[in-house]
Amino acid sequence: MTHAPLAAGRRHTVRCLPDGRVVAVGADGAGECRVSQWRGVVSVAAGSVHVAANTGRSHTLGLRSDGTVLACGWNAQGQCDVQEWRDVVAIAAGWRFSVGLRSDGTLMTTGRDVEGQRQVDHWREITGISCGDWHTVAVRADGSVCAAGNNAAGQCEVQDWHRVRAVSAGYLHTLGLLENGTVLAAGRPEFWAGVEHWIEITTVAAGSYHSVGLRADGTVVAAGKSAAGQCDVGRWHDIVAIAAGAAHTVGLRANGGVVATGSNSHGQLEVGACPAG
Repeated sequence: MTHAPLAAGRRHTVRCLPDGRVVAVGADGAGECRVSQWRGVVSVAAGSVHVAANTGRSHTLGLRSDGTVLACGWNAQGQCDVQEWRDVVAIAAGWRFSVGLRSDGTLMTTGRDVEGQRQVDHWREITGISCGDWHTVAVRADGSVCAAGNNAAGQCEVQDWHRVRAVSAGYLHTLGLLENGTVLAAGRPEFWAGVEHWIEITTVAAGSYHSVGLRADGTVVAAGKSAAGQCDVGRWHDIVAIAAGAAHTVGLRANGGVVATGSNSHGQLEVGACPAG
């Protein structure tokens, strides 16, 4: 199971350090950056909120090596109620909801379900998950993909996808990484147009209005809206992990350093405060 050492929310950035500690920068109005006491964490997730939302409050999840989950931040609809989760191998956070993948390939969820994003109880043999603002996407062991939740822009039209090894969900779009290193997309085209030409991709990340891909050579490509410069990644190199937020993009370098571009409205790009570990 691939763990995520970086996460980007609407206005905050989170990093899991090699020693299991967690650091965060950016907006902390709901306590979403209060992770300094976390220990034993192997993966992080940041709740998504698209730029046009009325609130910037978000939440943060941390997966411990023992399969339990930590949470902090906005909990208006129970999205942080993960204290009883056990045997978790992957986590994802959307707008006011959270999803956990168990080792048996089933999912657990908490939080908002107005759009049906938590209607995943019948899903089986799941190997990877991602949450957008209002939808949930998962990869099955056979490389097929399933989705639930808001489908206003066709972001859940993934039933015909095959040979997929990873997915990433944004505001109104979804990305799928194929086994051959190419990328599929569904939803609003202006958020992903161009990804169909990408090759040698090892990781994809969907932001609210943009899409990011990590190449096998450690360089990064991006497509979609870039009003805040969130797609200005052409000079990045030696990158080993990426994350995309509402209007910013973050990359982890092989040497442990972190780079970021896009909106810095609440200090979410101040990743120099994040130690190399």
